[in-house]
Amino acid sequence: MPRLMAAVYDRFMERSERAGLGAWRGELLAELGGRVLELGAGTGVNLAHYPAELERLILTEPDPHMLRRLVARARDLRPDTEVVGAGAERLPYPDESFDAIVTTLVLCTVGDPDAALSEAARLLRPGGRLLFVEHVASPDPSARRWQGRIEPVWRHVAGGCRLTRDPRQRMRELGFRLERCEEDRLPRSPFFVRPAIRGVALKP
Repeated sequence: MPRLMAAVYDRFMERSERAGLGAWRGELLAELGGRVLELGAGTGVNLAHYPAELERLILTEPDPHMLRRLVARARDLRPDTEVVGAGAERLPYPDESFDAIVTTLVLCTVGDPDAALSEAARLLRPGGRLLFVEHVASPDPSARRWQGRIEPVWRHVAGGCRLTRDPRQRMRELGFRLERCEEDRLPRSPFFVRPAIRGVALKP
């Protein structure tokens, strides 16, 4: 299943990207500078949106099938990018190594999202930014119940993706300040994946 997911991911997401998700990515990443780390970069969709003048860009991805596609895309679009086969929960970098960390549609899938956010807090310098686009549990109780019913099957066909997570509470527990957090709807996506958040959290 992971091999199939990597093969069809870009095509599956294409309608959503064209309908607005790509614009969300561009808006989120446009003003980045300095040292940037992306967690769970998948096939590298964000590569086209990173500013050219970054001091350093590192993309991590634990799935070997996604990683092969990521390496190829980075080679074509941005050869100076460092690509690392590693999970978000534990990364080989010193404390306070990065000015910004990016997560886009990844905290739904990592095995331990709390550990991944703790690692992000460790790696960001004081005043550093966590930039995110994530689909989350619906605020509507009825829709959230449907998400819970669908989730066991969805996890199996969508690479472990969970529908009922929401990372905001863990961000606050780690001391992040939500500088901007917009609740939105993931464009052209199934109703159970649609509730989304996007924004920026600051490390104190």
